[in-house]
Amino acid sequence: MRRDGRLASGRMEAMTVDVRLFAILRERAGRDRIAVELEPGATVADALGAIAAEPALAGLIERMPVTMAVNRDYATADTELRAGDELALIPPVSGGGADVHSRVSGEPLSLERVAALVSRRGAGAVVTFQGVTREVESLDYEAYVEMAEERIAAILADCRERHGLEAVAAEHRTGAVPLGEPSVIVAVAAAHRGEAFAGAREAIDRIKAEAPIWKREIEGGEARWVEGTSPA
Repeated sequence: MRRDGRLASGRMEAMTVDVRLFAILRERAGRDRIAVELEPGATVADALGAIAAEPALAGLIERMPVTMAVNRDYATADTELRAGDELALIPPVSGGGADVHSRVSGEPLSLERVAALVSRRGAGAVVTFQGVTREVESLDYEAYVEMAEERIAAILADCRERHGLEAVAAEHRTGAVPLGEPSVIVAVAAAHRGEAFAGAREAIDRIKAEAPIWKREIEGGEARWVEGTSPA
């Protein structure tokens, strides 16, 4: 092997990434971590493809809306991996099962990605909602992240049960959210549009009222906390 990491043949030496599994993924695989060999420059999406090829996990990775974290920081499918990285695959949090997804992070939100999390064969209606920064330069969000994710998951599970939803997902952004960008996205799927609209409306109303998330308006170099209510 040469100094630049290339083999004598000219190929780059494969790198190893440690993939950690939790809950149903760990149970299906029969172990809590898998060492995956990837080409240099590979991404999280490449690692997911390799994991999906594992016989015990075949089909599950594609169906389950897992959250990814690299070295304990939330990641996306495009995140590039390096040798020795730890990639964690995190199933939906407790409080609703695989048909409930809750996430709070500082990353920009994607409507397409959140909507895809609720795609189900039995769904005749998918309703999405985006809360977008308007009128001010930016909004700055602070959250008690661990509690907010658990509370949002409980709200979504309750909405799923109350309205007979097929699946429901919500993600909230923290930190600065510029004008025109979404700070929160809710997506629900149901057999009929009535249930889907009602479930989405209740989910966003309760997230705004109950999740421990705070908001500051930033305008002209000045910041002002937005008045709220005490969570129930």
